[in-house]
Amino acid sequence: MRRGKVKRDAKLQLLAGVPLFAGCSKADLRWVAGATGEEAFAAGDEVIREGEPGFDFFVIAEGEADVRRNGRKVATMGQGEFFGEIALVAEVPRTATVIARTELVLLTISDLDFRDLVMDQPSIARNVLRSLGERIAADAS
Repeated sequence: MRRGKVKRDAKLQLLAGVPLFAGCSKADLRWVAGATGEEAFAAGDEVIREGEPGFDFFVIAEGEADVRRNGRKVATMGQGEFFGEIALVAEVPRTATVIARTELVLLTISDLDFRDLVMDQPSIARNVLRSLGERIAADAS
């Protein structure tokens, strides 16, 4: 992939690997892909900050990012991993800070575009609800 130019097939493949969209048909994934934008960050750039309002969801198309909670590194994420999904379904502050470890290219979906998607495509809404339910159940275990 070239920086800032994620090809359509690569975008569909990345989105298919995101649990929120894993059960979506190819047609639904094309709808989701149509709602995504792209953002690039340099190594060391802060993508999101813990405690601040969140309005976007991100999928890593290229590069790596560090996740920090309370100032402590808790994870490193790479291609195909995602963050910010809570911003799509709840108006709560960010639960972590994410910093670009390397040059980073992200697919982005705003909360407004996401709401339009689930209103226009009920099958996407069902997949998202199923995925969130599974994550809540797993966290409760």
